[in-house]
Amino acid sequence: MIRPMPVHDKTLTAFGRNVARIRDNRGFSQDKLAEKADLDRTYLSGIERGVRNPGIKVVIRLARALGVTVDQLCKGVDA
Repeated sequence: MIRPMPVHDKTLTAFGRNVARIRDNRGFSQDKLAEKADLDRTYLSGIERGVRNPGIKVVIRLARALGVTVDQLCKGVDA
């Protein structure tokens, strides 16, 4: 069975880019950030690629692990 390619939502893509950019600026690997935020690395990868839709609790955990506000993670993200 051929699975269709996931449709990328621009909101999720923008959020994921923010996470990846801030992670890179902090010098964290995906593994390190996933560990700090208590997430599976593959789940974090999906967030960064814009194919996962994290709940507010995960967004807060990511913000804390990155040392930023939720507002900073959501900058430029429009619903």
